Amino acid sequence: MKHYSIAIDGPAGAGKSTMAKRLAQALGYVYVDTGAIYRTVGYHMNLMGIGPKDADGINRLIGDVNLDITYDAQGTQHMILNGADVSDEIRTPEMSMIASTISAHKVVRDFLLDTQRDLAKAYNVVMDGRDIGTVVLPDADLKIYLTAAPEVRAQRRIAQYREQGQKVDERKILAEIIQRDEQDMNRPIAPLRRAKDAVLLDTSYLNVEETIARLLEIAAQRLG
Repeated sequence: MKHYSIAIDGPAGAGKSTMAKRLAQALGYVYVDTGAIYRTVGYHMNLMGIGPKDADGINRLIGDVNLDITYDAQGTQHMILNGADVSDEIRTPEMSMIASTISAHKVVRDFLLDTQRDLAKAYNVVMDGRDIGTVVLPDADLKIYLTAAPEVRAQRRIAQYREQGQKVDERKILAEIIQRDEQDMNRPIAPLRRAKDAVLLDTSYLNVEETIARLLEIAAQRLG
């Protein structure tokens, strides 16, 4: 049976998770949040006292990471780490920065590559991340590069954290967005970049509903 895959890449705060989840729901696909997978690995290393730049420690403990991905009735992805649901714990600014550094380690990317590809083999998926169309699913049926101006992405991230009841420093969030872009685009392994055959969608001046409408239009044109 043929399974369809849609890869959505782009920088931090571009709305990839929100848009990918909405698109998956509209199409009846499974949404795979790969950023959450990397955050979970980072969370485990942090719990074990291993810093995100500690290559020796990460190599030593990567085999202890037991990941499971489940979906509830609403299609929400839950990250299960060694039997515990850590979906809420990984959603912090600290975990975002740790995930960016952790994801630059080849051993981590290799460890998670098959996990991500196996999901695409088993289901129709919308998968978002930073190297989905270039590395994880280079043969995806549709590739989209979702982006927005750094200042716009920072304001969206600030609103997201405030909804979660977190206190935020607006200037710090913008600085972290810019730093994250720098890290992701210049890492030696699987850097963030637009795949040659990816559709570029800049959402700087689009709201959520306008963006999802555009994504559905693109999907209809490309997938039929």
